[in-house]
Amino acid sequence: MATQPHFGVMVPQFKRTWEESRSAASGFESMGYDSLWVNDHLYGATSPQTPVLEAWAMLAGLAAITERVELGTLVTPTAMRNPAHLGKTIATVDSMSGGRIIPGLGAGWMEREFTDFGMPFPPIGERLRHLRESIEFFRRMWSEEALTFQGELIQSEDLYCAPAPARPPPILVGGTGEKVTLRIVAELADIWNNSARNQSLLEHKVNVLKGHCAEAGRDFSELVISQQCVVTIAEDEAALAPMVEKAQKIYGGHMGDPAGPIALTGTPDKVGDRIQEHLNLGCSMFMIEFFGRDTREPAALFAEKVLPRFR
Repeated sequence: MATQPHFGVMVPQFKRTWEESRSAASGFESMGYDSLWVNDHLYGATSPQTPVLEAWAMLAGLAAITERVELGTLVTPTAMRNPAHLGKTIATVDSMSGGRIIPGLGAGWMEREFTDFGMPFPPIGERLRHLRESIEFFRRMWSEEALTFQGELIQSEDLYCAPAPARPPPILVGGTGEKVTLRIVAELADIWNNSARNQSLLEHKVNVLKGHCAEAGRDFSELVISQQCVVTIAEDEAALAPMVEKAQKIYGGHMGDPAGPIALTGTPDKVGDRIQEHLNLGCSMFMIEFFGRDTREPAALFAEKVLPRFR
């Protein structure tokens, strides 16, 4: 488990220009955040017409304009791209960043992101088997000189990947399915990310994961637990009510309830208390979506008033 809380920030990506994303990312790094994250979506969640920057191309750009922060995806559906090509892309972006990539992997859920871009959208059981197989495939691809891999869904023969990643990239798995996804996490992942939609269920999901770790003979303390979350923060309570109301309308439950029992909503002191609640549950990593049109403003308040409490 991480010895110190890790605070990552989602980079503005939807309905944003690259210049807006680049400027925000540079600002977040200068504020002292630990990592930057992008969504791996080819379409917006509510409309395929929503402008969105592609995740791995965007991470390549962020790798070039940052120096310290780690960089990752929440999350890349493994079956949405050719796995060998995806593994090569990840290795290349890792090389560009000097070894700062955290590949976030998952099963995916939006059918048109697959089919409109020429990939089949198999049933969820097959997508989860692909996720499991991909983790093994990537780890071997990044460490063996020439990989011959004969899986159920992924095959390769004498596959080369050079340059290899500068470090063994820590694998993050996102998803909350208790029977299959959390078992994959227990057996294979380095980091588990709980979705914002399931933030209020964090304690329950962690307990399920502990059970899978025990069954797999895995030391639960080897896993890092992370939480995708919206942070709605203001200097005083009076400013919060309209912000929470607007956040509930915009996110519509997709990013959880800003007024939920452990939501990171409130003044800096209250948000800090909520973070401590997460730490008490074993969650030490936060992927933050700051609420606001210019997310640098609430990020700066958080960096000034909340981060020092945990450093």
